[in-house]
Amino acid sequence: MKLALATDAWLPQVNGVVRSLSATLDELRARGHSVETITPDRFLTVPMPGYASIRLAMAPRFGVRRMLDRAAPEIVHIATEGPIGWAARGWCLSRGVPFTSAFHTRFPEYAAVRTGLSAEYFWPILQRFHAPSSAVLVSTRSLADELAGRGIAHTRPWSRGIDHTLFKPEGPRHPAMTALPGPVLLNVGRVAPEKNLEAFLSADVPGSKVVVGDGPALESLKRRYPGVLFLGALAGEELASAYRAADCFVFPSLTDTFGLVVIEALACGTPVAAYPVTGPIDILGPDGCGVETRLPHPGGAISNDLEQAITAALRVEREQAAAMGALYSWERATGQFLRAIVAAVNGQGPALKSAA
Repeated sequence: MKLALATDAWLPQVNGVVRSLSATLDELRARGHSVETITPDRFLTVPMPGYASIRLAMAPRFGVRRMLDRAAPEIVHIATEGPIGWAARGWCLSRGVPFTSAFHTRFPEYAAVRTGLSAEYFWPILQRFHAPSSAVLVSTRSLADELAGRGIAHTRPWSRGIDHTLFKPEGPRHPAMTALPGPVLLNVGRVAPEKNLEAFLSADVPGSKVVVGDGPALESLKRRYPGVLFLGALAGEELASAYRAADCFVFPSLTDTFGLVVIEALACGTPVAAYPVTGPIDILGPDGCGVETRLPHPGGAISNDLEQAITAALRVEREQAAAMGALYSWERATGQFLRAIVAAVNGQGPALKSAA
């Protein structure tokens, strides 16, 4: 199959979207599929306002069209609703080529945090973007239900996976964390206002708090919470060692669509504490024992009171957390992705519209 992947999120960015796309790309190519990547590194870029580490392609419309004309894909997967995503969408509509899209990021909620405007102001943009897509790939059932309520009902499942050779219970533990008074509580991710990190950092619980990641709120949070250990962005074995050194992984976000870091932590044997929102609730379930595959013991804890969730998660055995993390693989996730792509190629989706 000749597939094109169009995305505004790409290396060297470090986030769940980029990790998901790059892992899926590796799987697709290993299975013999030809994939053309339309990514920001192929364009002149400018820093995204508020996120200097994220660079957006400048006026990519004609460049995207040239690349796609040359590649002549059977189908395009559009991962993001940014400049490259919109340009690829326009090409597909003008050429009559089917495309799938994905809902990785809660753009309306993120934009609301940044602008002070209601998220409702931004939802029509997302509805318009995804309307002609053959399928909108979503990582969880609760997200699919939410989007259906927003008029985006043509969704198909695309879960997430992890590299089990990297994220596993066995292995070294980060030395800067092993020296801390326990229990050690960890968060990993982009350090930004929409991640609700204050709920974790201000939680009245015993032990030490550690944050791994970079982002626009990093310096502000360092000043406000001097007792927290901020390790910056980590990757590979060093990131895995940080997961393993924690007694509990705390995920305070209310706006993520999945939370790849949640299953990475679980796979390393670290119990998870989170709010009952899309992502954590779809992984852990209300009782912590999972959703699609039910386990006899919890891998973490969910509660509207984050302090209670942390307390409960600290009672979870590391073996139970690892058992839940072992349920996720990129092989399985890529199989879901391919089923959606094949269905779209075969015309199983909404009719393409002639106007963008």
